[in-house]
Amino acid sequence: MLSLFVTVGIVSAIAAALAGILVFAEQFISNYGDCAVDINAGTRTFTVKGGKALLGTLVGEKLFVPSACGGRGTCGYCKVKVREGAGPLLPTEEPFLSAAERAANVRLACQVKIRNDIKIEVPPELLAVREFTCTVAHITQLTHDIRAYRLALVDPPEINFIAGQYAQLLAPVYPKSSEEVYRAYSIASDPRDKKAIELIIRLVPGGICTTYCFEYLKEGDQVKFNGPYGEFRMADTTAPMIMIAGGSGMAPIKCILQHMQNIGSTRDARYFFGANQVCELFEQDWMKHCEQTLPHFAFVPVVLRPETEWHGETGLVTHAVERAYTDLSGHEAYLCGSPGMIDACVVVLTKLGMPKTKIYYDKFA
Repeated sequence: MLSLFVTVGIVSAIAAALAGILVFAEQFISNYGDCAVDINAGTRTFTVKGGKALLGTLVGEKLFVPSACGGRGTCGYCKVKVREGAGPLLPTEEPFLSAAERAANVRLACQVKIRNDIKIEVPPELLAVREFTCTVAHITQLTHDIRAYRLALVDPPEINFIAGQYAQLLAPVYPKSSEEVYRAYSIASDPRDKKAIELIIRLVPGGICTTYCFEYLKEGDQVKFNGPYGEFRMADTTAPMIMIAGGSGMAPIKCILQHMQNIGSTRDARYFFGANQVCELFEQDWMKHCEQTLPHFAFVPVVLRPETEWHGETGLVTHAVERAYTDLSGHEAYLCGSPGMIDACVVVLTKLGMPKTKIYYDKFA
């Protein structure tokens, strides 16, 4: 048994040494020189020192590509089309790319290293994404682990966004994190309010950005975000709407409801909000206000395990949807939550006849 532990120790030491040599070689021996970056056939060009990841290089040039995981290669959001200079496809990219995307030279920007001149394509709207400096105007405790952060814009002083879009908040270096990271959060505020945004953030144990927000970020502090991003928005139809969310997934739904109030929408809409316990429900008074101002809107809170007396819907939020409908072939759905929750909702909605093309969400964790 001792010899087994010794062998394992030797192998581990050799692996660590090899990893260290590779890191050293990448940082100090490999010299890729100056590399030209061409974006959208010359729309934007610049030259950088080679060796860094494409995603971080773009951020350094104030060009922001969505990255919900902060560049760790776990979300698959930072997709760009590389025309030339990307090198071979990496195993870390393969799970996030379809056969069609691979054939079209789509890559994950966080996994592509700039080692020579490179030509890429990004959606034109990303070239208009801005970085915003803002002040934390107010922090509201919504539940034991959910807060609303109102961020007053400083530079630029105004933002335009579509209800349903999201921003990437920057968590700087702080005592519990040695690196800057971005995390994606849906915008919860009224789109007419161009001088501030509101983010609803749930504490993730050990999460780099949420730990920063809950333990270090205070009212009056300055923070940065970039955006807006995302295709999640209310479709321009008259179809009845089903909204499903839980926890901080309230954010884009709240934003869309404010937009509906702004335009005087008369669309039929029902919002199913899932919570584990009654104490996890929030914004109920505001939802009652929505029921008064939107003539065909209903808020349906669903509690999985009520810890106190509760007279509303119980169980899984998807079960409440199944109890409420028998045919959803003419409806549209708007979802926000964890990837698992979204997948479960899609299963139920399609089983009830809703086409997948009528189910809208931005799927990031």
